[in-house]
Amino acid sequence: MRKTTIGWTLLGLLLAGPVAAEEFPKVSRLPALKEPFDPILQEMFDKRRTMGGAVINLQLTNGHAPKFSRASAAMAFTIRFDAVTPRRLLELVIFRTAEIVGSDYEINQHRPLMKLCGYSEAQIAEVATWRASSLFDAKQRALLGYVEQMAHGGDVDDATFAALAAQFSSREIVEVTYTVGSYYANGLLTKALKIERETDGRQTVAGSC
Repeated sequence: MRKTTIGWTLLGLLLAGPVAAEEFPKVSRLPALKEPFDPILQEMFDKRRTMGGAVINLQLTNGHAPKFSRASAAMAFTIRFDAVTPRRLLELVIFRTAEIVGSDYEINQHRPLMKLCGYSEAQIAEVATWRASSLFDAKQRALLGYVEQMAHGGDVDDATFAALAAQFSSREIVEVTYTVGSYYANGLLTKALKIERETDGRQTVAGSC
């Protein structure tokens, strides 16, 4: 969708701080968000800026339902900052889930996070064909096997689960399972609402890996 220079200038002002009530660029098949924002959204946007992230098109879309947006952000931050499963492995889970769902939006946002977590360009390119790749270790392969079956209908066979359980604790398995489910749903949302990929460098809160 074609965006105006004026519209993106206003969005830049949004990221930098409060501005007068305006309509911001349309970034999905829903209408653009208008200021003044719901207090829930303003608090979320301020928190993202404080944490070094930007207000991305996902928030500018699901912001139409502030309480749902807050709940979604809470899950994303729990996955990113509060899990015991290593962040590096959870990013692999997210990236493969996004590929399976076919969410170009989530792939675009998480490719830089894969790099942040130390994955090479070659590894990122071979996530989708991990079975034939020699670039993933036994733990990563057990994880990818689980993601593959869960995200393709949810029926995980005993051998695949046993391989996962040999490498991960029960707590980690629940975290991985929630991560697949959360990003599968997110991926469907980005497709159904036709959320546009950021082309201006805006990225979600990255944290550390």
